[in-house]
Amino acid sequence: MENRTEVTEFILLGLTNDPHLQVPLFITFLLIYTITVAGNLGMLLLILLDPRLHTPMYYFLGNLSLVDFCYSSVVTPSFIGRLLTGNKIISYNACAAQMFLFTALICVENYLFTAMAYDRYAAVCKPLHYTSTMRSSVCVGLVIGCYVLGLLNACIHTGEAFSQSFCSSNMIDHFFCDVPPVMALSCTDKQVTELVLFYAVSVPIFFALLVIWISYFFIFGTILRMHLAAGHHKALSTCASHLTAVSVFYGTAMFMYLQPSSSHSMDTDKIASVFYTMVIPMLNPIVYSLRNKEVKSAFLKVKSAVTWRQKNV
Repeated sequence: MENRTEVTEFILLGLTNDPHLQVPLFITFLLIYTITVAGNLGMLLLILLDPRLHTPMYYFLGNLSLVDFCYSSVVTPSFIGRLLTGNKIISYNACAAQMFLFTALICVENYLFTAMAYDRYAAVCKPLHYTSTMRSSVCVGLVIGCYVLGLLNACIHTGEAFSQSFCSSNMIDHFFCDVPPVMALSCTDKQVTELVLFYAVSVPIFFALLVIWISYFFIFGTILRMHLAAGHHKALSTCASHLTAVSVFYGTAMFMYLQPSSSHSMDTDKIASVFYTMVIPMLNPIVYSLRNKEVKSAFLKVKSAVTWRQKNV
């Protein structure tokens, strides 16, 4: 009989073992996280405070900001804490919880991008029916569906990953408990589990991309049929931010997950993971506000109200 040692904790090896890089990395990622929190919670606050932003598009964007804030917070604070203290130990249950929460939230974001693509399709292709198509009950139903599907995906990922036996090592060559590095520790036959996880990742991603591609196929067809240049510009401006965020998100996700574990390079995976766990949540509010006149107007309105209150206190 094969000897097996029950694993009760893991050791996260982090990004690098170089002690000279710990402080610069701590400062860099603390800055990134600060911008992420300020950007996403600021966007959420603007949407809540300004009645002009109480539309389906901003309802989805508000949920996207909430998800970006949450899934960055699942990973980043504990990571920068380990950089500061040097404590790399994480318990078995904490590791499973981190994987579950992160996977659930990243899957919710996947489905939210799909719902946002459908919203842009309705706005550009069916403008006269937009109000009736994207009524409040439809938007709420779509968002609830995103969260439910995200939780179901997380149950599959976490359940399959932690159904494995970890008998050879408890050292995770990563900075958080993600599926590929945890699976790399398994000493049992992973073929079936890897197949299940591959389909659990690929089916939602390709479903989302299919909906997004079909939506934009009709959107660009509608734009090409427009006669006025102003119409072209307005339609493209409403879609440009979404397309940018989608390209970055799915490009990184497919690079990270849609490859067998045998072809994974942990150093490359770590760089990709930094990008989608920390950089993308920071970039999304910037991308959606950079060329958005409504968001800028709402920000200036709130800023003016705060300034007026300070002067009259």
